[in-house]
Amino acid sequence: MDTLIDEFLSYLSVERGLSNNTLISYKRDLRKFLNYLKARRIASIEKVSRHNVTSFMLDEKDKGLSANSISRELACLKSFFKFLLRENKIKDNITGVIESPKLWKKLPDVLSLDEVEAILKTPNIRDVAGARDKASIELMYATGMRVSELVNLKMDDLNIKVGFAKCFGKGGKERIVPFGRKAKESILRYLEKSRPRLLKKKVSNALFLTRLGRAMSRQTFWKTIKKYTREARIKKNVTPHSLRHSFATHILERGADLRIVQEMLGHADISTTQIYTHVNKDRLKSIHKKFHPRP
Repeated sequence: MDTLIDEFLSYLSVERGLSNNTLISYKRDLRKFLNYLKARRIASIEKVSRHNVTSFMLDEKDKGLSANSISRELACLKSFFKFLLRENKIKDNITGVIESPKLWKKLPDVLSLDEVEAILKTPNIRDVAGARDKASIELMYATGMRVSELVNLKMDDLNIKVGFAKCFGKGGKERIVPFGRKAKESILRYLEKSRPRLLKKKVSNALFLTRLGRAMSRQTFWKTIKKYTREARIKKNVTPHSLRHSFATHILERGADLRIVQEMLGHADISTTQIYTHVNKDRLKSIHKKFHPRP
């Protein structure tokens, strides 16, 4: 079964063109299912039954895994068995009629405007790393791009004069996202004052660099956000994804069209974007409850 998983991942990479992050997620989910089968001494893919799949899902639920995560794992297994059927490795797709658990709409963590401003004011722009951090956080909040998209940006992905960034989302899909004056000012300051000093006469096309002159990693940006959140004395559990959530929520609150937000976020399905309308309604309810004389 290990070989079949490798063949499936190769298919996803070569023929489907899925991103490395997605492949890692698929591999993790499939290995977890494989370990579940091995613990029950099921060594052949032909011996896996529909009952094994549903029992695996229930076992994941008992371990405290959310319905969203279980649904993601089932989607991975469905794709895997569909591939095996097409390659004549199995005679029947046992996952075909298994229904996904109903997704619980969990509201994402969102920063207020004041909290975003507090974080953005924290970096010391006179410092080489501080100017870089300010530019990267400004750009992420201005565009709503994913952290993987941000750290993979190249110098020629930016059109600073017009105010657009080109990024590559899930499945390598390219999209163009705009950014405003404040992000532009921070980026220009970083490019003029900080990036040459970080580059240290090396050659790199990566936009955001570390002190070693290498491309910034997701982990580095994650630590950067955590650092400035602490310094801004914000108690929320803020992650890079929080900036993406906040971007979407804030522009929808100001009347942006849902389809436009979907395009900027790079969501394939608009239902993924619609969760931010639930955030807005939840905030309206909390405000009404707090201030109405007869809540």
